[in-house]
Amino acid sequence: MMSDDQLCTIKKVLDSIKEKSPFYNKKYKDIDLNKICTKEDFETLPLTDKWELRDAYPLGLQAVPDEKIVRIHSSSGTTGTPIIIPYTAKDVEDWAVMFERCYELAGVSNIDRVQITPGYGLWTAGIGFQAGAEKHGAMVIPMGPGNTDKQIQMMLDLKSTVLCATSSYALLLAEEITRRGLNDKIHLERALIGSERWGEKMRNRIASELGVKLYDIYGLTEIYGPGIGISCDYASGIHYWDDFLYFEIIDPETGEALPDGKIGELVITTLRKEGAPLIRYRTHDLTRIIPGKCLCGCSHPRIDILIGRTDDMVKVKGVNIFPGQIDEVLKEVDGVSSEYQVMIDHLNGKDIMTIFFETECDESKRENIEMNVRNHFKERVGVTVVPKAVYIGDLPRSEKKSNRIFDNRY
Repeated sequence: MMSDDQLCTIKKVLDSIKEKSPFYNKKYKDIDLNKICTKEDFETLPLTDKWELRDAYPLGLQAVPDEKIVRIHSSSGTTGTPIIIPYTAKDVEDWAVMFERCYELAGVSNIDRVQITPGYGLWTAGIGFQAGAEKHGAMVIPMGPGNTDKQIQMMLDLKSTVLCATSSYALLLAEEITRRGLNDKIHLERALIGSERWGEKMRNRIASELGVKLYDIYGLTEIYGPGIGISCDYASGIHYWDDFLYFEIIDPETGEALPDGKIGELVITTLRKEGAPLIRYRTHDLTRIIPGKCLCGCSHPRIDILIGRTDDMVKVKGVNIFPGQIDEVLKEVDGVSSEYQVMIDHLNGKDIMTIFFETECDESKRENIEMNVRNHFKERVGVTVVPKAVYIGDLPRSEKKSNRIFDNRY
């Protein structure tokens, strides 16, 4: 739902966007932005997609003079030309304000000690976590990624109370701390986890082994970075900062705007960004806007926990499958742990989908667990899979994001 304040702000953004942004001057050259007066008018504007941002490399998105740019960040570029996002001092400050709100909503105080494990540099993660924590007055331990031995040593010696990490690395740390018998020696109370979608079983394992409350933090490089939203103690979705950003949900195939409560693709418009403002940017993240007020009392609206991405979807035997569906199926089968890996092959003229999953159960029970996974997947998703039980720790762990689905057909 677009508020009157948001509509007013969006109209102000559109009033000057052609003048400030060469990117949008070209994109909107045949559109009279003065005629955008309502939410419905706004929804007629063309969507902005990632490939357009790549085509603008290196600084085609810049919407202010060079002297106002104080920093750049970039996407990884692993799937194509990297996207360069320039930031003004105001952008950097606004991002820190949003990130501080995340720490506040997670119950972090200025006497907490925040250990930051995501990467620094062109990636937005580490420096975003640090700026928000420093603005909040907490003690920052800027470890960066990797070197698990040193991470744990600093966690013990400095008595870290808050962990910031990807879910994959949080799990790796949790398993290593448990293996070393250090669970009762660490002082962690909270963990802010972001950068990748993760399932309920993984969430429960991390929370249990580290003894922490978990909070999902959301963001993407193109829209500041992590910190544009976070879950609360009620774990009933992710609150996002609607005074800085306008969220809408669209049908990913038609582009049609969907009502609150309906699952679709998240589209974001920046309301205050100076360096590289974005209008109706397709995130490719699949979620829904949760209607109504949250029990936590936070007045900011919510989106649901992400179920996947439109570009993560795979089609097997004519059925569209998202990672979130795999998580949901495995969550329902007793004896299945949080970690899984999917291999999709095309053999003898047909698709074969093999799901490797970890279990603590011994050999005598594995055949029955595999049968349950096969039956649940067929019933819930409509595809027959080949389930393979493996030991805990057999599947790879990552210090960054975990790749769980490998499509070998192409």
